[in-house]
Amino acid sequence: MKYKHILVALDLSDESKTLIDRAVFLANLLDAEVSFSHIDVSHGDLSMGLLDLNLSQNQQLLDGETMSTHRVFMEYAQCPVKHFIIGSGDLSEQLRDTVLEYKVDLVICGHHQDFWSKIISSSRQVIHSSPADILVVPIET
Repeated sequence: MKYKHILVALDLSDESKTLIDRAVFLANLLDAEVSFSHIDVSHGDLSMGLLDLNLSQNQQLLDGETMSTHRVFMEYAQCPVKHFIIGSGDLSEQLRDTVLEYKVDLVICGHHQDFWSKIISSSRQVIHSSPADILVVPIET
């Protein structure tokens, strides 16, 4: 299968750069587009909907600190980022909706290899609900 649109699920930590590196490598190899997504799960089931930061009207809705934090990752990629989708609520639901709405065919996400991730894994939830292929990258902690 030739992937055309790769979505990177970011948690906005420095470890996310590992995921970006994988996405950029694959995108260059496959001539695919790259998009980012950050879903804030700290608000529980409260969903604000999905916003694309690359659309100017959405940039005005967010404060400068939020924009600069997300811009760091866009600049790190050193490739065009088609969409930067942000949202809140249930990670697996929001990523599923993003995959469908933006016609994503590969999701790249990380999986921390620590004690707590053996008990509670957000990667497992994403795997069970994603309509697209998933590349899970181990993140050592």
